[in-house]
Amino acid sequence: DLANPVNADPDSPAAFQGPSAADYDPTMDMQEDRLNAHLAAAVDHGAKDQDRNPESTKIAPSQPAQPKDLDMFAEDDDDDMFAPEPASGPKKDDGTQAVRIPEAKQLDRSLLDDWDDPEGYYRIILGELLDDRYHVQTNLGKGVFSAVVRALDTTTNRTVAIKIIRTQESMYKAGMKEIEILQKLAEADPEDKKHIIRLERHFEHKGHLCMVFENLSINLREVLKKFGRDIGINIIAVRQYALQMFLGLTLLKKCEILHADLKPDNVLVNEKRNQLKIADLGSAMSADENDVTDALVSRFYRAPEIMLGIKHDYAIDMWSIGCTLFELYTGKICFTGATNNQMLKGILECRGKIPNRMLKRSEFWPQHFEPDGTFLSQEIDNVTRREVVRRMNITRTVPAKELKARLFASSKGLSPADAKELNLFADLLDKCLAVDPVRRITPTDALKHPFISRPGPVPPHNIR
Repeated sequence: DLANPVNADPDSPAAFQGPSAADYDPTMDMQEDRLNAHLAAAVDHGAKDQDRNPESTKIAPSQPAQPKDLDMFAEDDDDDMFAPEPASGPKKDDGTQAVRIPEAKQLDRSLLDDWDDPEGYYRIILGELLDDRYHVQTNLGKGVFSAVVRALDTTTNRTVAIKIIRTQESMYKAGMKEIEILQKLAEADPEDKKHIIRLERHFEHKGHLCMVFENLSINLREVLKKFGRDIGINIIAVRQYALQMFLGLTLLKKCEILHADLKPDNVLVNEKRNQLKIADLGSAMSADENDVTDALVSRFYRAPEIMLGIKHDYAIDMWSIGCTLFELYTGKICFTGATNNQMLKGILECRGKIPNRMLKRSEFWPQHFEPDGTFLSQEIDNVTRREVVRRMNITRTVPAKELKARLFASSKGLSPADAKELNLFADLLDKCLAVDPVRRITPTDALKHPFISRPGPVPPHNIR
């Protein structure tokens, strides 16, 4: 069982350590941040320029999927890229519902007036044969940039995942950039040992760029939902997953690539749950493309230097991995906030004062700090419901919210050996989540850390 045994007590303090990582969906936060960035650009460049940008409008929130009869032309409104859609039909022995997949068939363009929905997503049709080869089996949902399906490759009789990019020109260009990055990473890892998702090929279908990937089971958020809701997964599994993610970061750094959107949703695991791959490089970029922006990376995994407007580098991915590892062990989100300002507040409370040398290099410090370093917390007053600014002079780490204290508060009844292991994990996280990116641990050094380098079993894979 992957579940964390030391957190399994329902009366454990883990219940009070923050919102559930299993229930968080970062998609809406990403859309909100992108909208805010577009609105800020409109202020800078004028409303006329804003109106000319077809992507400046907010993506409408997806509606909950409703039970429905099987319809060859029905689309899935689920916004989770990896959660299978509700299905009609008889239940299988394991309690899940079976879906009748239509026979593979090429569909002529004339069958529909418009193969896309109003937002540019391809209308997924179960049973359609894509590129005269891929029999669509399951609609896995959609993210900001694409829809994703699981399909049977009729040429090899293997299951694959296909990412169908939205029709906007900017999305197409982003997709081609992702392909170039994935090809570069694959060439640098010919033996496939560095835990980065493999792109098999790409093609175009009815005006959409389609990317064919190796098929994996579920993402780490789904692992938490199934095996570690609110309590996390066991530390043996956390160590093995951390090792593999650090190996992925070494390859990214070797190829001078920033992933720029690491989070549990973008790390996939196999059916045995003992191997993972870093996936979804749609936001990835060359390391020299480090233009200052405070909207890069999903908000809960966003490094402080991004929010402060400091030129970023590989360290932003290590911060995201640190947040992810905290979630895996505790089942709780490490840092939360509806805005960058509130994210910074949480980081300050847990990690202490931001060094003056960082603030001096920051473009956005006036939004969050006074010249003397006092933090300006932008909050909503509980009584008046109006925005107020509260001044906070943080000079040290707040003991009650210190990272190590939070980890141990989420654990109960530790043996001396378990406590030693958790101390090592806490030390690693402390280095992954160093506020100053210059002091943050590198992937190579992380692999040498005692928590990772000590021998240990792989995570259990006989999951019930």
